[in-house]
Amino acid sequence: MTGTTGTLVLAGTPIGDVADAPPRLAAELETADVVAAEDTRRLRRLTQALGVHTTGRVVSYFEGNEAARTPELVEALTGGARVLLVTDAGMPSVSDPGYRLVAAAVEKDIRVTAVPGPSAVLTALALSALPVDRFCFEGFLPRKAGERLGRLREVAAERRTMVFFESPHRIGDTLAAMAETLGTDRRAAVCRELTKTYEEVKRGPLGELAAWAADGVRGEITVVVEGAADTGPGELDAAELVRRVRVREEAGERRKEAIAAVAAEAGLPKREVFDAVVAAKNAARTGPEEGKGLS
Repeated sequence: MTGTTGTLVLAGTPIGDVADAPPRLAAELETADVVAAEDTRRLRRLTQALGVHTTGRVVSYFEGNEAARTPELVEALTGGARVLLVTDAGMPSVSDPGYRLVAAAVEKDIRVTAVPGPSAVLTALALSALPVDRFCFEGFLPRKAGERLGRLREVAAERRTMVFFESPHRIGDTLAAMAETLGTDRRAAVCRELTKTYEEVKRGPLGELAAWAADGVRGEITVVVEGAADTGPGELDAAELVRRVRVREEAGERRKEAIAAVAAEAGLPKREVFDAVVAAKNAARTGPEEGKGLS
């Protein structure tokens, strides 16, 4: 260590195949004064696979101790240490620990740099066969069903391609909620075990993907979803207007508020959306086919 301010290095780690590790990662692991790892056991396996040895102090840095550990790492940085931050897979800060430390380092005018590495977000986008000229990353959706529907409702009109992370035991429910909220015909891709032996990319409409995942899907999962169609005022049909109102109601909005919000989204008079809802309600009383959705 020197007497000057140190450097925080964010290092990308392989998301599956260890051969994807960037060459600079090995050098940083060997020379860093402090290595902060999301899981020190995984770090040990990574260094063994790369054939390198850490010479600096190794500490854990994960969601549970991030707040308490950050001041300690900032103190090391201000003392001149080179601190390397690695997570279990991918780039620190992207749905992983790191943001808190980066913000604290920047506040102290400490240099922050990165060793670029594999990214599940970009890899899934490239493999999805969906438009990638504009995209947004939404991370993990809420665990609770109502909150999940609410978040999906918020992004229903998003025109950029969207990327989500999801766990294997929730993917079936999530895809079903996406189909219900975004539309069964919305195109998507479920990317499973990227760069690993059993890598799989399943592409298709959300309705089909939800049915496919109903019995369970294993592995690390990234979901890429097509953005909303760029429709002009008045281009949504009555069934779609009714569906959007229903989604908002199920997320907790009163019908009056849901109708007003959908009308604003579609660029239509509230009366037109109201009439579509009433027509669907009346149809539900007289026949099962036309009146699906509202009661």
